Amino acid sequence: MDKRIKIGSRYIGEGERTFLVAEVSANHLQDYGRAEAIIRAAAEAGADAVKLQTYTPDTITMDCDSDYFQITQGTIWDGTTLYQLYEEAYTPWEWQPGLMKLANELGMECFSSPFDFTAVDFMQEMDMPAYKVASFEITDIPLIRRIARIGKPVILATGIAYLEDIERAVRVCREEGNDQIILLKCTSAYPSPLEDMNLRVIPNMARVFDCLTGLSDHSMGTAAAVAGVALGARMVEKHLTLARADGGPDAAFSMEPAEFRQMAEDIRRVEKALGRVTYELTEKQKRSREDGRSLFVVQDVKAGQAFTEENLRSIRPAFGLHTMYYEEVLGKTAAEDISRGTPLAWRHIRQ
Repeated sequence: MDKRIKIGSRYIGEGERTFLVAEVSANHLQDYGRAEAIIRAAAEAGADAVKLQTYTPDTITMDCDSDYFQITQGTIWDGTTLYQLYEEAYTPWEWQPGLMKLANELGMECFSSPFDFTAVDFMQEMDMPAYKVASFEITDIPLIRRIARIGKPVILATGIAYLEDIERAVRVCREEGNDQIILLKCTSAYPSPLEDMNLRVIPNMARVFDCLTGLSDHSMGTAAAVAGVALGARMVEKHLTLARADGGPDAAFSMEPAEFRQMAEDIRRVEKALGRVTYELTEKQKRSREDGRSLFVVQDVKAGQAFTEENLRSIRPAFGLHTMYYEEVLGKTAAEDISRGTPLAWRHIRQ
């Protein structure tokens, strides 16, 4: 698959570097200065983009204490309500233009996840270069349809999606004439156990949906992200905080700047190693072929003497005839005297 999608000034896809996204999420702890510091840290750590979340408690849920709205799924947020969590976690909308401006000044793209129509409209006003549909919104078909109509890249996280949910979301985007789709393999557990990641889905999704694919990674460490790139992930998203010890709703599964930098460096190394599909040899490899095998005379041979297993062998280096001629040469006679250690050539063989 040879596809490329442009987000802002950067291309994602075949022949391009993996697009590394630092998710700010709730790690600003309601402090604008800290949000700016996270964005600066992302730039220094090698991120290509930062991502925000555009919602308020009232646009994502409702203030209700009934059992339906209690968080009880065995998460790090159990014991509170959805409204209370989002009240703590949301990013004030008035911050977002300034944060986007800062990210752009630092050479990064900035986009967000909208959670309702008003957030989509707000992002449009800001001219954000892409829209990410969060895992828990992949079943919100009206929202996806509204986003797709804008004509900007649509990034779909699949953390709670069955196959039919992904099929439906992709189909809706294409019905609206938008094929700029990136599917992110995601495991909606915080943090995600490695044994639940199933990274082999990444290349499978690319084939099944004819889309670019990536990884929204909530696991600890860099291993899953690096492995995801090796499997074909074109985008990797990780939460970033200044220090996990500072706390906050997402701190427990977020990377610190040094960890993000290490991930970025590891991914760039892996990209070099992955290279491209080629059976050509480098100049160094071509020179190394001199140390391969070939046919050598290993005992002195007189003119007219037959070549045998005792006086002719396949050995290193590779200055003699190719070893494929070994059986053909055995039994033939020497055209001249040949000294031990001579690479065999056709002129040595009586025809």
